[in-house]
Amino acid sequence: MERKLATLERGTVCSAWNYSAQRLASASINGYLSIFDSPDPASSSSFSPSSSFQVHNGSVVKVVWVPPEYGDAVACLLDDGTLSLWEEVAEDGKSLQWKLCTKFQNKSARVLDVQFGGSSTCLKLVAAYSDGYVKVFELQNPLELNTWQLQAEFQNVIDSISKFAKVSCVSASISWIPQRGESQQLSFVLGFNSDIPELNSSKVWEFDQLHQRWLSVAELALPENSGDPVYAVAWAPNICRPYETISIAIEKGIAIWHVGLHPDVDGHLSVKKIALLPGHQGEVWQMEWDMSGMTLASTGGDGLVKLWQSNLNGVWHEQAILEPTS
Repeated sequence: MERKLATLERGTVCSAWNYSAQRLASASINGYLSIFDSPDPASSSSFSPSSSFQVHNGSVVKVVWVPPEYGDAVACLLDDGTLSLWEEVAEDGKSLQWKLCTKFQNKSARVLDVQFGGSSTCLKLVAAYSDGYVKVFELQNPLELNTWQLQAEFQNVIDSISKFAKVSCVSASISWIPQRGESQQLSFVLGFNSDIPELNSSKVWEFDQLHQRWLSVAELALPENSGDPVYAVAWAPNICRPYETISIAIEKGIAIWHVGLHPDVDGHLSVKKIALLPGHQGEVWQMEWDMSGMTLASTGGDGLVKLWQSNLNGVWHEQAILEPTS
């Protein structure tokens, strides 16, 4: 039996789900951010908006929840390329209200994508910019979401000496390694859709604790398509597998990669492309893995949501297609 979970206002362009708090954040082309609270499980009612407020005069491009251990907060990526962070707090005995914590501004480049990562004791934010640069910010005080400090800045190239001054990036996609424990390495995968082939191919970046720097430890692209634009990336949760699984969406389709867990003498991880899925008609917009890392959901310009799975023989196939209702 189908049940309507929530009704989003006309003009909604993006949304994000908070798994821990069972809350939904949605944003619209008129710059409004709406927060929906989960109904009582015993009731048959749908999600209801607890807050709706304007965060921008233009459109909101993307919303991302801050990890729940750091409070109820969302980052809003705006159509002018700026990034703002909003937090739900109670001040002076008043009821909970959303307030602006901080803004990340860059006069020379626009923010194209943003993701939070790290651990329960160390929160980091990685942002990809239209000039091909990546900035990693670190939260200095876990109790104050306005205490961010720039930790690193680099371009998405394997050779750290290479720098590209004139770069035009249309989009970027970032995915952090899903957290498993405090001992795991801080890593994320990043790809660009730009006019510089060297920036485009998806690369895995890992934080070197000894030298306090970020290193490119793997490139997820075959030589014949290493410069192809990347539309979306997604790092799968790993439940006791001897390798990591990462999906990369390019023009040719959705590539599934296995990445080794142990680096070689040069510090690089082994990579192997195990499947190339046909993807969608048009660009792939977004990909998400389920909690087990066994099922991949993708959506794209054809307006469809597709579910992909691997059978017992390791062969990937299209499991289901979800079409929008009229």
